[in-house]
Formats: sequence, structure tokens, C-alpha cells
Amino acid sequence: MEKMSPYLLYSDGEGNIYEDETLYALGRSGLYATPIPSEDWIELPMGGNVYELEGRQGIGIDVETGQLRACEKGWGTAAFIPPAYSGLYMASYVNNPDAPTLPLFSYTAVGWHDDKFYVPAVRIEQDIRQECEGFDPDKVELGVVDMMEKFPNNRVVEHLAHNCAVTYECPAARNYFMGRWECPVPTSPACNSNCIGCISFQPEEEEIISSHDRLQFKPTAGEIVEYCVPHLESAEFPIISFGQGCEGEPLLMWETLCEAIKQIRKFTDKGSININTNGSMPHAVKAMCEAGLNSIRVSTNSAQEWLYNAYYLPNNYKFEDLFESLKIVNSYGGWTSINYFTIAGVTDSEEEYQALRHLIKETGLKMIQWRNFNIDPDWYFEKVGIKDTPETMGIKVLMQKLKAEFPDLKYGYFNPPIERIKGDYEKDFAH
Repeated sequence: MEKMSPYLLYSDGEGNIYEDETLYALGRSGLYATPIPSEDWIELPMGGNVYELEGRQGIGIDVETGQLRACEKGWGTAAFIPPAYSGLYMASYVNNPDAPTLPLFSYTAVGWHDDKFYVPAVRIEQDIRQECEGFDPDKVELGVVDMMEKFPNNRVVEHLAHNCAVTYECPAARNYFMGRWECPVPTSPACNSNCIGCISFQPEEEEIISSHDRLQFKPTAGEIVEYCVPHLESAEFPIISFGQGCEGEPLLMWETLCEAIKQIRKFTDKGSININTNGSMPHAVKAMCEAGLNSIRVSTNSAQEWLYNAYYLPNNYKFEDLFESLKIVNSYGGWTSINYFTIAGVTDSEEEYQALRHLIKETGLKMIQWRNFNIDPDWYFEKVGIKDTPETMGIKVLMQKLKAEFPDLKYGYFNPPIERIKGDYEKDFAH
């Protein structure tokens, strides 16, 4: 393979991006700048973006001296890599004293090579369900009109249409209105976590703002059943998923969800019923399994209790509840995943690795969804009390070590449909 050393990129503050041919791009692991192995660079996938980092200077390796040096020509840059890809290194930069907190996006390193943008990342999921070229705006628009005519009084469909699909262009909602794959089912306006990086609710005193508005009502079981049954009946490889980025914690609505699941299964046995959750209420998870839940995805920033609590700030539940919820779903023969917020220099530490091994063995976990952490890393470290990040093994090495010990553990980015759960997991159902 070609020995690749992409150049550092900088922004002029007016939307223009330039390469600096005196500096090679660097990555960042935890608090430290680090070189990126040539083999870890891939071309920025379609659907990715490059954005400027206001109030920050990019750090690179001087082409002539080999020394680390800040770029003085403008603001630093970072890349957003699209779903299905996991970043291996963050962007490297220094903050000016007045640098604002970065918005709730992920910040992967980016460089310029052979007239193309490159990022250190790996494709972790072959499913194409959220690839941008697969979305047809006209079909989404027609789907919105069609579903609003079919379900004129359904508040959930209206929310998915006007807030999620049209305003925020949520991929899951857009897929629903194109009549395919995983259908979102937001159900809870309340939450029992106070996540520092919550994307749908931020305290007024915080300088960052949530990326979108949260659901404002409690759906009825009837509203859920009304639009979910037709989706399960007609979509290819269908899933319905409680627990979306536009809501709080769905387990707080568990009684309604149990009733909805029971009614759905009276009409159809097709497809998969999933919950994306913080896993805080094992008794509710058990009741949902008895009603017919097929899979669970528990979100976490860490397998270490102290770091989980520092980020989630849980109300009336304990870290052990996550483990118990996963074990319950496994005991009912369901599929178990964690939605694992990954940040280089922390996720790949020895302490986190050992804690994750314990979680996998203790719960019988079937899948890790390696999720790029949408947060300003410096703000995150300050909030949770991370003052230093010793040398780590690297995200790719972490993935390899876990696979070697747990060969049946699956990696991905999306909740698998029932066909993958029950059959050939490696088959690419989306193509």
C-alpha cells in the first residue's frame, strides 16, 4: 500500500478549506497529538463533511523538521464521518483562550492527499441503510404526504414527518417514509438520565445547545400500533425501534410499550421489535420481553461505573441495572447490543478494555455498535474529570483483541433485522 501522509487542512473562517503543504496531518488520542499509521487513512466516505473548528489551530508535523507545530494560517478542521464508519483518531488542535465549546458532533481527524479528503476510519457495518446516496428526497416527500393522509390524527407520524424527516433530515425517519428497514418509534418526553451530551435537551445555563427539539407528548399504544403494523407487514427487513434521539428514555413508558407490542403481535408476526435504551429498568425490560420484545440496544459511554455515572448522571437507577437488562433479554433468547460511544484515548485504555471484557462475559453481549461520540472532547474530559490519558492501545487494536477473545461477538453500527439475528448475520441484507 502507498505510504500516505496527508497534508493538514485549515479554514479561513469564511467556509473555505485549504491544505498546508508544510504540515502533515496528525490525529489525537485523548489529550495528545499522535501520528496516524498510513494504513488507517481512507478516503472520506460519501455523506461525510469537513468543518472548521472555531478558535482552534490545527497541529501537524513539519514536513522539513519532523517536529510538531501549530498551523497559524486559520482555524483547524475536523471531519464528520457518516454512519457505518467508526473513527480511529480525533482531530488534533490547540484551543485559543476564547475558543467556544464545540457543538454536539464528532470530530475525526482529516487530511488532504492526491486531491481528496482522507480520514482515519474503518467501515464497521456493511448495511447501507443510512448512506446518503440511498435517500431520494422526492420519495421521502411523497412518503410524508402519503402517510399523513393515511394517519391524519397520528401524532407520532406527524412528529416523524415534520420534525424528524423534513426539518432535521433524520435518516431513520426518512427511511420510514421511503417504506423500508428500521422505523423509529419515539415515545417518551421524559428521561431518568441527565447526559452531559444530550442531543435533545440541554440546561439553559450551558453554552452548547441541543441539536434538535425533544418529543413533547406521550403517544398511546393505539398510535404506535396504527403505523407500526403496516411497516412491519410491508417493509423489506423491517424493524421498529423504541428509543430515538428526539426523545427521553422509552422505558419510562414501558406499560404503554408492552401494550403496543402485544397488540402489534396480534396483527403480525413479521419483523423485529427493538428498544434503544439506557437499560435502567430491568423489571420493565422483563415485561417487554414477555410481551414480545426481540432486541435491546443499551447506550453507554463506558463499561466503567465511575465514568458512566460522571456522564449519564443517573436518576434512581444504578450502573448494575444495565448489566441486568442485557442479561434478561439474553435469557429470553433476544438480541443484545451496546451503543458504545467511542473516543480515542479513553475507549482504548487498558482500564476500559478490562471493564468491557467483564461486561461482555457477565452479560453474554452479542454485539457492539461502535458509535462516534458526538461531543467536544475537551469539554467532555473537563465535565467527567479526566485529567490525563496515558498511552493507549488504539481503537483498531482494541477491536482486534476483543474479536480474538470473543469470536462470536458481532460488530456494527445498526440494529440488525430479525433475518440477520436468526440467520446469516454476515449477509448484507440492505444491498
